[in-house]
Amino acid sequence: MPMTTAEKRATFDRLHESGCFVLPNPFDVGSARALQHLGFKALASTSAGFAWSIGKADNHVTLDEVCAHLAALCAAVDLPVNADFEGGFAHAPEQVAANVTQAVKTGIAGLSIEDSTGDKAKPLYERGLAVERIRAARSAIDADKSGVVLTGRCEGFLVGQTDLAMVIDRLQAYAAAGADCLYAPGIRSKEQIEAVVKAVQPKPVNVLLGWPGFSVAEAAELGVRRISVGGSLARSAWGGFMRAATEIAEKGTFTELGNGYSGAELNKMFR
Repeated sequence: MPMTTAEKRATFDRLHESGCFVLPNPFDVGSARALQHLGFKALASTSAGFAWSIGKADNHVTLDEVCAHLAALCAAVDLPVNADFEGGFAHAPEQVAANVTQAVKTGIAGLSIEDSTGDKAKPLYERGLAVERIRAARSAIDADKSGVVLTGRCEGFLVGQTDLAMVIDRLQAYAAAGADCLYAPGIRSKEQIEAVVKAVQPKPVNVLLGWPGFSVAEAAELGVRRISVGGSLARSAWGGFMRAATEIAEKGTFTELGNGYSGAELNKMFR
């Protein structure tokens, strides 16, 4: 029997209790089903990967587009799905809460809210407002009694504000405001990861690993509970596509097409 939404959410919550698990990021229904086929325990959407799949740049999709995408992912797989919900698609805490309420109705098991503004002059929300936005998301989830896992994200390292003390201070504040899991995408060194894990414990920490050089086992040793890859799987897929298409366009040859995945195996997987 397929898992109900409540069962997916309970499963996702339990995954955060101990150990370390990978939360890979599909960009459409097909990639989600492929990841389920490979045995992953949960999935997470990717704002960038989804945007590229519909011909848009990252952070240029609408709330309705994202919610439709999340609903499609949740319906397509028998796994918990965590939503990359960007900045909540609003500035004001009350509108963040309203949008989180809409997202929860798609069937997601988790959701993240980040503190980046999209404004190059002031790339992060003022600390107090950022905390209120997390608190608003928490209130919306609690009001729905959904049990959705809330992740608080500090984007400092992605916007050039790499003061680890500042990032940790924000993560601790987000935890106090109700975030169940903490996430600082862009931290890369073992020392940075260890510092974040220690600072927010016993709350679980998500780490972004989208490059070679780190293993699941090494992350687990540092106390990381959750690993995601962001848009990296989507970029890998686009890498193969662009290499093959560029060869055809520029050289008139088809060598790269020989590196494609077996059509027979794809049909077998999706049958």
